[in-house]
Amino acid sequence: MKVAILLIAVLAFTASVRGENVLEIATRFDQQKIEAVQTYLDENPDAEDKEDAIAILVGAYMSVGEFKPVPDLLTQRYDLQDKGEEANLQLIIGEIARPLIDAAIVSDQRDQAKAFVSRVKSDFADSPSAGQVTAILDQFGAELYLPGVGDRMDIAFTDLDGKEIDTATMGDKVILVDFWATWCAPCVAEMPTIISAYEEYKDKGFEVIGISLDDSIEAVEKFSAAKGITWPQYCDGKGYDNELAQRFGINRLPASFLVGKGGKIIASELRGDALGEAVKKALGE
Repeated sequence: MKVAILLIAVLAFTASVRGENVLEIATRFDQQKIEAVQTYLDENPDAEDKEDAIAILVGAYMSVGEFKPVPDLLTQRYDLQDKGEEANLQLIIGEIARPLIDAAIVSDQRDQAKAFVSRVKSDFADSPSAGQVTAILDQFGAELYLPGVGDRMDIAFTDLDGKEIDTATMGDKVILVDFWATWCAPCVAEMPTIISAYEEYKDKGFEVIGISLDDSIEAVEKFSAAKGITWPQYCDGKGYDNELAQRFGINRLPASFLVGKGGKIIASELRGDALGEAVKKALGE
């Protein structure tokens, strides 16, 4: 106990001299932890406690916000797991697959995460828990299939007014593709912002396409009429099973994508003033 108290005192004194706050202290020690554990793994590649070391390393990287090394490290940890009847599925799903997917999304390593998910599904294809494993991984991994910046977003449908819409013919426009629903409070709260941007820039080459995940087409029509929404709307009354939502991996709302001239996504999830600013920039205003 005396040693611990002394250590705390030394650390506090050191931090005071350095003029560090708590976050800076924690970050510094996490960086030191990363260096020490990585050195240990490099020098002891077959260490009996390799899995523990990897877990500690992953935690430290995530604590300092460095996500790029995480998918590789978690893949190594998965390699060490039993894939048979004694498999610890709770650990594999909760402590390996879930953080791997999250880190891959943040660090733009979606393809690696997709390959990992496919591998886990294949490894447990003959397991009695195969259906459960697949369902959970599909839920966690849905965001991996969301369109990202630089991806094309080609959409064609007949809107609620019977008009044929095809973004492939709208290459000269900047388009906001808005997945929403009348029952989605954040979607409804953001609607005045979208309406404002549409009114300001619609004559300058800005278009909005609404894709409603309502299960009532009538609800969408009533809401649009009440709010004065005049841009094209697609709704097939299937909720989250909406054809376009399924195609683009939409599993939460709101979800929006700003498509630049030429048909490629230039931004997503723009809220408030950020939407108008991004549209203005994309139009070259």
